[in-house]
Amino acid sequence: MPESRSRKKKAKATEVEENSTPTPVRVGNPAWLVPTMLTLFVVGALWVVVYYLTSSRWGLPIPPLRDWNLAIGFGMILAGLGLATRWQ
Repeated sequence: MPESRSRKKKAKATEVEENSTPTPVRVGNPAWLVPTMLTLFVVGALWVVVYYLTSSRWGLPIPPLRDWNLAIGFGMILAGLGLATRWQ
């Protein structure tokens, strides 16, 4: 009965890695992420608080928007929360 041909073994992954130059791996956050996230949290919270405190008389921060000021404030807070999910 004929013998099957033996296959040549492939180079091990460690041998290939030793011969190639290592690529630097960047770990961490972009420089803008944390300041932007915190700014959105603070500005959004202040927007909502200012609206609640002034809604009976002036309706600040933007009077023509009336209750949509709450949506803007909570939208900023949600945007900050979205950035917080990228924080490492």
